Amino acid sequence: MPPRRGAGAGFRFPARRPPARPASPVPLLAADAVAALLGTFAMAEVLRHPLLGALLVAASMLLRPQPSRPVPGILDELPVVCGRIAAAWLTVAALVAAHEPDLALSATTLVGGFLIQSAAACAGRGAVHWRRRAARLARPRAALVIGPAATAQRVAAAVLRHPRCGVRPVGVVTEQPDGSDGLPVLTTGEEVERALIQNGVRDVLAVHPSVRAEQGPLLRALAESGCTVWEIDADSPSFETRHQLAGFSCRRLHMGSRRRGSVGKRLLDVSVSGTLLLLAGPLLLVCAVVLRLTDGPGVVFRQERIGKDGKPFTLLKFRTHRPVDEHEAATRWSVANERRMSWFCRFLRRTSLDELLQLWNVFRCDMSLVGPRPERPYFVAKFSQTYPGYAARHRMQTGITGLAQIHGLRGDTSIEDRARFDNAYIDNWSLWQDICILLRTAAALMRPTGS
Repeated sequence: MPPRRGAGAGFRFPARRPPARPASPVPLLAADAVAALLGTFAMAEVLRHPLLGALLVAASMLLRPQPSRPVPGILDELPVVCGRIAAAWLTVAALVAAHEPDLALSATTLVGGFLIQSAAACAGRGAVHWRRRAARLARPRAALVIGPAATAQRVAAAVLRHPRCGVRPVGVVTEQPDGSDGLPVLTTGEEVERALIQNGVRDVLAVHPSVRAEQGPLLRALAESGCTVWEIDADSPSFETRHQLAGFSCRRLHMGSRRRGSVGKRLLDVSVSGTLLLLAGPLLLVCAVVLRLTDGPGVVFRQERIGKDGKPFTLLKFRTHRPVDEHEAATRWSVANERRMSWFCRFLRRTSLDELLQLWNVFRCDMSLVGPRPERPYFVAKFSQTYPGYAARHRMQTGITGLAQIHGLRGDTSIEDRARFDNAYIDNWSLWQDICILLRTAAALMRPTGS
């Protein structure tokens, strides 16, 4: 018999399902709109001035609160709902009083409008939340529980005892079953895939801190197939503000590269790289001329690198070292201590000016400003077999700088640490994080250490 393959080893789904759709915002939007209309047009002053009523409705809708939990209750939202409605009325009242003192809203109008709109909003949103909870109770979402067998069975049993959660565990995924009674235990990728298809699994509960590190490939595969991944604090209380499931603190994990915001990321790449290419043009020309005079012909270095989804591209740099042959160029890891390097080449590497030509790669969409650093095919194949999670770095566009680089992981440093930082960046990507990394990179360039 061949050895049994672990659930996280080389696990892939043959086809992707569309991700689970979040609850439609239309019912809550309608409830807030009706409440705003009742609150504003019930007032005598507003009836005499329709434009004022429209302004109040618009302000109330702009401050519309968003649900803080998957299926909240109206009492959970009451302070936020009332606070934002009060802010909308006070803001509009201040603007009207400053622009048209004759139309200033009286205190009676403000208090009455606030009370009517708050009551209507609470009633409308409460009805929407009640219907959604009833729907989840009638049709709970199937879930897989991943983690140590004993902990996973305990969490699954607790969730099953509270059907109001709207989640129904159908199996436990673990690599070392302990023989305890409970839900079916799944130990191979094939069993997980079968359970996923047969039960229509839409949620994944990771119940131990080790799951994210040890079962990262499996969690990412499940997330890409359309499942929502939740991390649960099963053995210790959490003091952070999170969702809760059957009394357990939990938070959503974003295991895949998020496609939302990709337009914003690309706009940031084009605007910043284009601007820097224009501003740094004279500097690039000076570097090219000096390099040609001090080191001979062949100023630009072109090398094949692996980008997003394993696709190769040609990376550009200023040439700071001349390899003996193509084999050395493809397989030599670092030239940081190369003695044959000229003084100007050492200066380019120490100041990272040799990397500036990669701005053209960014402008051409070969790379991004921020992302995992691209590597040569030889090392990608080698590291993917040696370090867990290394291959998963290629699910997002590679970059000039990244989370690993601002934490000092450049040159001859730990590949395992780089893969961990790169996957953490992808799992928690945001446009603001990209901006912060760029700012920290710019600060680091002021104190160059070389590579």
